Amino acid sequence: MRKRVLGTDLEVSAIGFGAMGMSQSYGPGPDRDANIALIRAAVERGITFFDTAEVYGPFVNEELVGEALEPVRDQVVIATKFGFAFDSDGKQTGLSSRPEHVKQVADASLKRLRTDHIDLFYQHRVNPDVPIEEVAGAVKELIEAGKVTHFGMSEAAAATVRRAHAVQPVTALQNEYSLWWKRPEAEIVPLCAELGIGLVPYSPLGKGFLTGTITSDTAFTPGDIRTTIPRFGADARQANQALVDLLGEIAARKGATLAQIALAWLLAQQPWIVPIPGTRRLERLRENAGAADVTLSGDDLAEIDAATAQVEIQGGRYSEQAESMTNR
Repeated sequence: MRKRVLGTDLEVSAIGFGAMGMSQSYGPGPDRDANIALIRAAVERGITFFDTAEVYGPFVNEELVGEALEPVRDQVVIATKFGFAFDSDGKQTGLSSRPEHVKQVADASLKRLRTDHIDLFYQHRVNPDVPIEEVAGAVKELIEAGKVTHFGMSEAAAATVRRAHAVQPVTALQNEYSLWWKRPEAEIVPLCAELGIGLVPYSPLGKGFLTGTITSDTAFTPGDIRTTIPRFGADARQANQALVDLLGEIAARKGATLAQIALAWLLAQQPWIVPIPGTRRLERLRENAGAADVTLSGDDLAEIDAATAQVEIQGGRYSEQAESMTNR
């Protein structure tokens, strides 16, 4: 697996691993032992960059990742996130990025992750009630204390990132970015190029849609987050299938899968872009890792861009409430 660098010095595998779906959002999945085995299989295939968050579960995803990676901790990079508040029962109650809370989260995450440092600590969502300078300052103190190595932000507006970066350099931004969600190209990608910040696309496969395995007839299991997303309504899926069909033609000619084309396209955009597809299946892990070996020529990229320009994607990527917490 080839390596890439986020920010100035955070070296990671070109393809990362998003662990969220092992604990939430996609309905019942494999048991804990199977998930641990899959994470370790990812390490064996050269993946060194693993993404989790306290809110995934909540809490249990960090515990899972920590247990899985403890034997190889010195070989991997672990990213986790802060920014939410919880009640005594562990139910999410809103946003919280007060400096004292950020430090409490770091200590709790360190225990769950079975490590003495967090390689990349993201603010999960910007809290408008706390000046971003105070948040960046809190992370700076954690870095000075050796508990955190790098600072990241997720779904933040460009102006907010600039303010944070002036206090504590931002190593990576995590944003949704894929062939069916290109909004980061307007401001975030240029900002990263200007400031030397890495970009970590989450949902790089469109929550599974860009794999070609989801159709208008697909029935999602109870608890699957896609039942709440407008983009996954039956009519929207039927309309958006046109994009999958066009990409399928390109994938067939390249001898690659749809997922590999979608991931290779992201890798080809900039050398500091590192997608973090998630999966709960070994065959998909192999497929995703294989995308690092797919080379797209300039003609290939032009053809892909022309294909995506032909299709106007239908449906929002989030509910209105969830979307309101982005681009702050």
